[in-house]
Amino acid sequence: MGVRYDAIGLDYAKLRQSDPRIAAAIQLALGGAQTILNVGAGSGSYEPEDKDVTAVEPSSEMISQRAASAAPAVQASAESLPFADDSFDASMAVLTIHHWSDQPAGLAEMRRVTRGNIVLLTFDPAFRGFWLTDYFPDLITLDEGQMPAMDDYERWLGPVEISPVMIPHDCTDGFLSAYWRRPAAYLDDRVRRAMSSFWALGDVSEQLAALRADLESGVWEGRYGSLLAKDEIDCGYRLVVARP
Repeated sequence: MGVRYDAIGLDYAKLRQSDPRIAAAIQLALGGAQTILNVGAGSGSYEPEDKDVTAVEPSSEMISQRAASAAPAVQASAESLPFADDSFDASMAVLTIHHWSDQPAGLAEMRRVTRGNIVLLTFDPAFRGFWLTDYFPDLITLDEGQMPAMDDYERWLGPVEISPVMIPHDCTDGFLSAYWRRPAAYLDDRVRRAMSSFWALGDVSEQLAALRADLESGVWEGRYGSLLAKDEIDCGYRLVVARP
């Protein structure tokens, strides 16, 4: 996965910036932790600036995009964390677990090195209702193949608390559903390059042409125009918190 993100990550830091509303939910779940491990840390989004954070990231390209003021980063994978048992007060992993080669092993490693809460921002592959999948139905198959089911987290971590994370219409983190009220953004190659799902889908020129035509003709607004009056919606993103 580090190799893939060496390509995906070329403009990642500019397009995948922390959204303050999502960041607030993550920081609340981290509780009073002072030492925090961020697994699959990328360019540093959602790392609390007032805490002692250590980042783990497999991609050298992603590490190179971390700001000079960002937390120190170790090039390693979730499945083999180079830390002693109980090294951190809490750990976090944001929109990354679907890229791990061995998800149960990665979570077991997080539990091994974490004394307190494990906080995961992830996606429920059983979620339906986001209009983008009407144009790109293979996104559903992709998510079902790579995203853990919500029941998996309890099997792997023990009791967990799962809550929806609402996505604001002006979300500053350009993940897959961030542009739900800005549909023309999906026509932008630069925007799609920061979304691993589009890299996995391959050639989507036919689907993009259909979306472009529907936006220009007004068909999209006729079908989904009610979204334009909403400030936030549930797109299937979930906060999973495992307590010690």
